Amino acid sequence: MSSLELQVSLPSALQSTVATTAADWHNGNKLGRLFAKDASLWTSGQGSDDESIWLGWLDIVERQLGDLQSFAALRDDVKAAGFEHALLLGMGGSSLCPEVLSLTYGHQAGFPKLHIVDSTDPAQVAAARAAVNLKKTVCIVASKSGSTLEPNILKDYFFSEMQKEVGAAEAGKHFIAITDPGSKMEAVAKADGFRHIFYGDKTIGGRFSALSNFGIVPAAVAGLDVPKFLQQAKRGVDAAHTAEITKNPGVLLGIILGDAHNAGRDKLTFFTSPQIFDLGAWLEQLIAESTGKLGKGITPVDRETIGAPSVYGNDRVFAYIRLSTADNTALDAKVDALAAAGHPVVRFTIDDVYELPAIFYLWEIAVSVAGSVMGINTFNQPDVEAAKIETRKLTDEYAATGKLAEHEPILDVDGIKLFADESYGQTLSTTASGKTLTDYLKAHLAQIKQHDYFATLAYIEMTQEHEDLIQSFRMLVRNDKTVATCLGFGPRFLHSTGQDYKGGPNTGVFLQITADHAVDVSIPNAKYTFGVVIDAQAAGDLAVLQQRGRRALRVHLGADVSKGLNQLGLAITEALA
Repeated sequence: MSSLELQVSLPSALQSTVATTAADWHNGNKLGRLFAKDASLWTSGQGSDDESIWLGWLDIVERQLGDLQSFAALRDDVKAAGFEHALLLGMGGSSLCPEVLSLTYGHQAGFPKLHIVDSTDPAQVAAARAAVNLKKTVCIVASKSGSTLEPNILKDYFFSEMQKEVGAAEAGKHFIAITDPGSKMEAVAKADGFRHIFYGDKTIGGRFSALSNFGIVPAAVAGLDVPKFLQQAKRGVDAAHTAEITKNPGVLLGIILGDAHNAGRDKLTFFTSPQIFDLGAWLEQLIAESTGKLGKGITPVDRETIGAPSVYGNDRVFAYIRLSTADNTALDAKVDALAAAGHPVVRFTIDDVYELPAIFYLWEIAVSVAGSVMGINTFNQPDVEAAKIETRKLTDEYAATGKLAEHEPILDVDGIKLFADESYGQTLSTTASGKTLTDYLKAHLAQIKQHDYFATLAYIEMTQEHEDLIQSFRMLVRNDKTVATCLGFGPRFLHSTGQDYKGGPNTGVFLQITADHAVDVSIPNAKYTFGVVIDAQAAGDLAVLQQRGRRALRVHLGADVSKGLNQLGLAITEALA
């Protein structure tokens, strides 16, 4: 077994700062105060916010280990029912850990295969529906508040589809709810006769909920070894209690991240062994939502192909999570080259995928500590709410008028339209050398300066083909501009990195991608469709970015998304030539 040791390679100036901060944590008994749930560790030490009510994750593992019988009973029930598929209907903290479980542990024989449905893109919803036989499917509706738009409309759609397949009287037996006590979803689940209701903990925020029922219930449904999973999580808890700060992997990592941020290294790039590649998607939310606020933020960078040291600026920290049984030879060498070039590198090595729960816990500790070092409230997400409010305005407007507001494009050429607000549109039109897609993209990319980052926000179906097409031009930007690059699919990133993009520093240059819908899907009992919802979410997202003065360009493709992405990629290639 690995020791969960954090291996560290830091430049001397950062190493010195970290040593000073570690001494401060030791002398101020801050580790003891953390586990005593002392709110004064955050918000510049004033404890003036509500941090103390969001610290239930600190002792959730011990509580879950005391409830193993419930998870065993659920596992047995699902197996006995003969379900072949499980659809997790959720968003953000309710879906990202289950996605890691699904993609890391795979399908367990005799148990349902776990699928994640966390999109409002109609093509993606339709694909999820077509992928399963609902008569052999259990749906897990995961919504902490019970009022989040996406899980609610996904529940309405799949419940209606289930009624068509198995009848109104039987549909509820194919549904499980995970929600906080007293939520709207609890009332819905009871009224609709759900098979089970499992409760969240009101003192645990979504992004810290991986080891609560939001992670453990899907793990049990999918047939994972829950006792082993939680026992490994307990190893992370024990490691986080290590009294010597420089030997405490979670606290030391948090101090490094916080001090690096304060010194200008505010981009955190993940590399992993291939078998655990999806861990980065969970880490993105944990880090971005926790730290991106008040003009500060650690911007997470996931799924960037590793490059030579020369393609990186001096604003990065690199985190490498290794699975020792994988073939890491090439990746090890490239990470070693980054450390040798003077970049900060931190590494965890695990020997088995069942050690991931310990990694979850240690990163939760690290991010809470980093927020303390940065002087922020790690546990709120004010700018996520701003985008939700804008979306709600637009869907309400559509319900009343039957249409979404239309805007004039700043360019309409070859079936692709470009949109920006008046100020940024003026900037692009005056700096573009012509009126082609390439000209405007070149002007947009020219806005990227040293220590900025470039983020593609794709409100389209999340498929491997679409991701590969965007990744190809993402890497071109990274290599040409030597800046960090990000890729998020909407609406899921709204509940993740979207907090940092809006509440963090104004260092992002954004390319939003939208498209016409070749197919649309109706939502039962609603006056709008999934297509309208995702369009409203994209518009709301763009509006908030614009309100915050972000450099944001929207590219609207036709209904043939692959064709449009190829055109876009070609134009970006030409713009960077």
